[in-house]
Amino acid sequence: LPVHDADDTVHNLMEIGGEAVDPIAEMFPETVIKGAIDREALAKRVFSDPGGLARLEEILHPMVRRREQQFLEHRARQGYRQVILDIPLLFETGGEDRCDAVITVSAPRFLQEQRVLRRSGMTRERLDSILARQIPDAEKRRRSDFIVLTSLGRDFSLLQILNIVRITRHWRGRNWPARPYRGRRNIA
Repeated sequence: LPVHDADDTVHNLMEIGGEAVDPIAEMFPETVIKGAIDREALAKRVFSDPGGLARLEEILHPMVRRREQQFLEHRARQGYRQVILDIPLLFETGGEDRCDAVITVSAPRFLQEQRVLRRSGMTRERLDSILARQIPDAEKRRRSDFIVLTSLGRDFSLLQILNIVRITRHWRGRNWPARPYRGRRNIA
């Protein structure tokens, strides 16, 4: 299935020639290096400034939504009936209302932390700041139509995804069928 990745879109918007470079440079000039936004410098700047992150989101969120809409229109013209919107802060931004079904990818907290802390430039403080902005994983799972458990290996995760694709192939929207899978822990 075609995937629109909100994080990848943000990265593209901040690359050389990206639509977000000039507006971000105006607000945070110290984060521009060779015509692109240095994401690590930007993260340090906005996470140390309580209002900085909100100002950055005012720039980025409308741009990401436009790209998402373009993606959806393009895929619809190609005849796709199913696509994936990979949106990290889906519930926090009210994005679930734009989706016919919501899938949460989940793992135990200790495993999530291990995975995230392996990323370049990630620190415990930065992770804590990110987690403070997110609703708890248990709440995400409760509000989701499907949960993919990633702690049991790649093959099991892929099997769960395949089953979700099969179930939703003829899904007509978030209220059809009458959410029969609400409350299930996973689909395997």
